[in-house]
Amino acid sequence: MSHDKPETPTKGLIIAIDGPSGAGKGTVARGVAARLGYLHIDTGAMYRAVAWSVVRQGVDLADEEAVAEVARRARIEVGDDVTRVDGQDVAAAIRTPEIDAAASAVARQPRVREILIGQQRELGRDGHVVMEGRDIGSVVFPNADVKLYLDASPEERARRRAHDPMHAAGKAGAAIAEVATALEARDRSDRSRTTSPLVRAEDAIQIDTTALPVEGVIEAVMHLIAERTRR
Repeated sequence: MSHDKPETPTKGLIIAIDGPSGAGKGTVARGVAARLGYLHIDTGAMYRAVAWSVVRQGVDLADEEAVAEVARRARIEVGDDVTRVDGQDVAAAIRTPEIDAAASAVARQPRVREILIGQQRELGRDGHVVMEGRDIGSVVFPNADVKLYLDASPEERARRRAHDPMHAAGKAGAAIAEVATALEARDRSDRSRTTSPLVRAEDAIQIDTTALPVEGVIEAVMHLIAERTRR
């Protein structure tokens, strides 16, 4: 097997990586960004940050205007494993079951999505970015230079999430069956929302990560990037 490194593109690219929870988006996006020297943006963390702010302020999650106002006022900083709200580090605080549920509710609200999508486009407008989420290639950057959609079997996604140290469930050794139920509910919510549902963009390249090691997926993505930039 050849271990030649793919050529690193010199042009600043926008690389969009979408997919459901547990498919490996975060790990792969971080790895690809590190290989390219690009900024990594986890857009899911932005919705979680808004949800954390809403819960902390005691705002009614069902009050879309009030939630949107929280999103407008919050100074959210994301990138390269950093998540801050108004200068406060919330990287760990936003990875709890309570915020999981709140983020799912927040992400369904069109006014909130409009605000955060605007911020995401600003963050990525100059390229040199690997942005992950559920609507990056379909809505945020439909003209992204490279679009990927990662997926995996429900069983494998649940196993990964249950053992993910970034989530409270992983730290608590949550039963895989419990995590699978939560992921199924999140999938239904993401795919059924009227604004920016989770879908694979028509021109996105799909990668099934179920049986692939992380480094293998990263290597495959790097070669895809190199191929696209040579065209």
